[in-house]
Amino acid sequence: MNRFRNKTVWITGASSGIGEALAYAFAREGARLMLSARRMEDLERVRNQCPAQAVVELLAMDLAEAPEINSQVAAVLDKMGDLDILVNNAGISQRSMAVETDMRVYREIMEVNFFGTIALTRAVLPHFIQKNGGQFINISSVAGKMGLPMRTAYCASKHALEGFFSSLRTEIWKTNIRVLMVQPAAVKTGISEHALQGDGSLFGKKDRVIEKGMEPANLAECILNAAHRGKKSLVAGAGLQKWVLWMNRIAPSVVFNAVKNYRP
Repeated sequence: MNRFRNKTVWITGASSGIGEALAYAFAREGARLMLSARRMEDLERVRNQCPAQAVVELLAMDLAEAPEINSQVAAVLDKMGDLDILVNNAGISQRSMAVETDMRVYREIMEVNFFGTIALTRAVLPHFIQKNGGQFINISSVAGKMGLPMRTAYCASKHALEGFFSSLRTEIWKTNIRVLMVQPAAVKTGISEHALQGDGSLFGKKDRVIEKGMEPANLAECILNAAHRGKKSLVAGAGLQKWVLWMNRIAPSVVFNAVKNYRP
C-alpha cells in the first residue's frame, strides 16, 4: 500500500521498539522520514534496514533538552521542506515503588515523556496551522488511562499527555489538524530494561508481561491503519490485554485486584 506516499513523517524515539517498527512501516508505504533519538549509531542502523529507495534523514535529539527544540524543528522543516505527521513516541518508563523513588526520577520522566513532548508539539503546531493540516500521533499507554504499580511517574506522565492532547483538540477543531492517541497494552520492546529505578539507575531486566505482549510490527500496522482512517484513539494489545481499558470502565475493582500485586 502507498497510503503515505510522499508524506513527510517525523518519528521520535525511532531507534528501537515501537518507533523503529513505525519507521519501517511508514518507509514501506513511501513516506519521507525524519528519525530522531539520542543515539545516532542506532538511528543509522534503522536507516540501513529501511527499503533502499526510502528517503530517511536523521537527527540526534534529547527531549529533555527543551531549549534546543525550537531550533531543531526549524532545522527539520528547512531540510525536509514540509511536515505532515509528527509521531511523539520517545519516552522512558519506571520500575520502582513510589516510596522508594527519588524526586529527580519523577522530574526526569516528566521532562522527557511530557514536557519534551509538548515542547516539540508546540514548536510544530504553527507549521500545521499555517498549512491547515497535519497529524499528531502520540504513543501513550493504557497507563495513561489507569494506574499500575511501580509506575507512578510513568502513569502520571501518560495521564498528563492524554489531558494535553484532549484539550488541544478543543482548540484546533476548526482546522484540518488531527490527533491520534495510541494506548497500547504490553508491547515486546526493551522499555523494561531501560526503565528507571527509584535511584535513577536502569532496571535492566525483562518484564514477563511485556515479553508476552504485542509485536511492535503488528502495533505499527494498527497505528498506520488508524492514522489513515483519521481515528482519535487506538487501544491495542495481544489477546485479552486489548480489553483492559474496557474492563477497567465496567469492572474497575476486578482490574484493580488483578494488577495490585503485579511485580515485573
